[in-house]
Amino acid sequence: MRALGQAVAKDLPGWQILGTTLAAPGALESAVQTLPAPLIVPFFIADGIFTRQFLPGRLQDISAGNLPRLQPFGLWPGTAALALGALRAALADAGWPESGTGLLLAAHGSARGSRAAMAARGIEARIRQETTFARHALGFIEEPPFLADAARDLGERTLCLPLFVARWGHVREDLPRALSDAGFRGHVLDPLGCHPDVPALIARMLEEHGQ
Repeated sequence: MRALGQAVAKDLPGWQILGTTLAAPGALESAVQTLPAPLIVPFFIADGIFTRQFLPGRLQDISAGNLPRLQPFGLWPGTAALALGALRAALADAGWPESGTGLLLAAHGSARGSRAAMAARGIEARIRQETTFARHALGFIEEPPFLADAARDLGERTLCLPLFVARWGHVREDLPRALSDAGFRGHVLDPLGCHPDVPALIARMLEEHGQ
């Protein structure tokens, strides 16, 4: 997250950008108190428990509950466009025709309700509108349709795009386990949040908010 903040700062001369995480005790609070008038960018795919409960709660604890926040990363229109670009680049690299290739989107979801899946479903809908993939599937780690079920019988010519922001626990452990259980033989792409154009997209969103 620090590296991401530094990358975003390169596109915004004169801005002070800090990357922090909810996982490290005190890190969010320290970052907020370091900046004079911070704008929060929730770098999450889903608008779920982290963005709706944990983040606001932590900010409230330091009397910063009224700080402005953008929507989570997964809900931005530019994020769906980023996914489309990543898929088209992968098709070109593999030499696969779009209409002869399957697509599997892997997301987190939540056992606590359907709201966490909204961003993934929105990205899926945008991809369906603008592509001609032979088959579409969307699977979740924590809610049905579960990833292991969605990934079954997709064929070797299938792209799997993980709708996660980084190579953290779910991508390193849960995703490979589910794909292995399904016998998935397609090509797994980098998590969407690792796309090289992400810092520029965040910078653009910050500039638009500041206008």
